[in-house]
Amino acid sequence: MHKLLPTLALLISLSAQAEPRATGDLGLVIEREDGAALIINTTGHKQLAKIEGLGDLSHASVVFSRDQRYAYVFGRDGGLSKIDLLQDQLARRIVQAGNSIGGAISQDGKLIAVSNYEPGGVKVFAADTLELVADIPAEYAPGKRSKVVGLVDAPGQRFVFSLFDAGEIWMLDMRDPHKPAIEKFKNIGKQPYDALMSPEGRFYIAGLFGESGLALLDLWDTAAGVRRILPNYGKDDEKLPVYKMPHLEGWAMAGDWLFAPAIGKHEVLVINKQDWTLHKAIPVAGQPVFVMARPDARQVWVNFAMPDNNQLQVIDAKDLTISTTLTPGKVVLHMEFTPRGEQVWVALRDDNQLVVYDTANLHEITRLPAHHPNGIFFSARAHKIGF
Repeated sequence: MHKLLPTLALLISLSAQAEPRATGDLGLVIEREDGAALIINTTGHKQLAKIEGLGDLSHASVVFSRDQRYAYVFGRDGGLSKIDLLQDQLARRIVQAGNSIGGAISQDGKLIAVSNYEPGGVKVFAADTLELVADIPAEYAPGKRSKVVGLVDAPGQRFVFSLFDAGEIWMLDMRDPHKPAIEKFKNIGKQPYDALMSPEGRFYIAGLFGESGLALLDLWDTAAGVRRILPNYGKDDEKLPVYKMPHLEGWAMAGDWLFAPAIGKHEVLVINKQDWTLHKAIPVAGQPVFVMARPDARQVWVNFAMPDNNQLQVIDAKDLTISTTLTPGKVVLHMEFTPRGEQVWVALRDDNQLVVYDTANLHEITRLPAHHPNGIFFSARAHKIGF
């Protein structure tokens, strides 16, 4: 009995030191230079762990399992990494392609889809094991494959994505994983470069780099095909250098409006969601990259490409005007709102910091260290369509 006491005391001590962890309070911050991700507690404003060995994270994105325990990280080198947010460890990692640009998780949380530049196409994996379920080559002509961009999840176990080289939108139905079904929409415009899904999962909108306008697909009426919107915006304007492509999953749906970054221009476009016409172009400090709405849709936050990437601007969604300009630090790369929007986290790459703002009074709450932080992703994304 006396021999058991030290062991029992040790177990009790370890148990007392173990801190219960709620998955809904967690997030990931990408440290792309290190090929690593920080697991963070969003309420406590603290780092819990650093997960290394994630490969090339120069264009990394993240989705979460529906129970919010696992994060799936899509690397530019084709790596697909599954991180256990409770055990602070890399559960599994595979390299599934040569050049990857993002991914999505299915409605039921059982499938992970990855969009690839090389070889062009989409691969679908089992979320639990990362075993390959389906391989969908983006072949648009004999022997020709397209880069795949703008991959998002959609209701009904579907994924929607765009073919950059082909000017097409494809919808992949995975209700029967053994018999994937594809619906193709051709001639949607030149060089779709990214896309968004509206929050309710009805509208898929692809931005076009090769010509003016956007391509809109109504998933409630796919028989109507793809509709072009804003076909004449900027058509006759001088083409300016684009220092960083806008990221369309950062577009904002707020009230009656869609807020979208204008390619190469110092403007945020306000589009009427009722008839998809341009309502207003708001002048901003630089070329917008992310245009993101606070969850209550009252504020829209904008960051910029170089040389204006030390700034953030806040648009009042009621008045459609700039309400505030902030200069948080060097190279603002990404923003993420807490689930109900009372705070926003901002990545400052060249300051090696994260800064957290109170969105009500725009006061700085705290700063946290991070090595060249890039993307910020909170586990609340698990319950959002198109993320």
